[in-house]
Amino acid sequence: MKQQLLLTKIIDKLQEQQQTISFAESCTGGRIAAAFTSVSGASKVFNGSVVSYANEIKHEWLGVSDEILQNFGAVSKECVLEMLKGIAKMAHADYAIAISGIAGPTGGTEYKPVGTIYIGLLSPAGSLVHHCFFEGDREAVQNASVDYAINLLAKELKIIS
Repeated sequence: MKQQLLLTKIIDKLQEQQQTISFAESCTGGRIAAAFTSVSGASKVFNGSVVSYANEIKHEWLGVSDEILQNFGAVSKECVLEMLKGIAKMAHADYAIAISGIAGPTGGTEYKPVGTIYIGLLSPAGSLVHHCFFEGDREAVQNASVDYAINLLAKELKIIS
């Protein structure tokens, strides 16, 4: 399903359920928020988002603990879980998506190579984080991350299977 059509269905479903969504993005730099706001009617369900590129912002704005950042790093399941909680609380959102990863071409390590991405979804049913690996250049990794996150939300809302 084309992204624009899928986003329209997501927005309609959230509006029908009288629920809202917010985002905490790192390596995608606001691309999920941009995708949502490209659809007319998004303002009915989209409360806002944070691009938390620096660890200090993840900590100060989203409440990611220093212990998590020191012990697991910003590119981790633990960090993304705290980003989810932080943005949902800050924006009073029913749903939240958080993403942190290494889009490249630099920044990768042996244990966290370029293309390592953590994508989290918070819903009324709970939170889950997916550990993903996407190949390609920086833009390809960012676009794949956004597509994955949108599809994850669509599956949670039972728009796609």
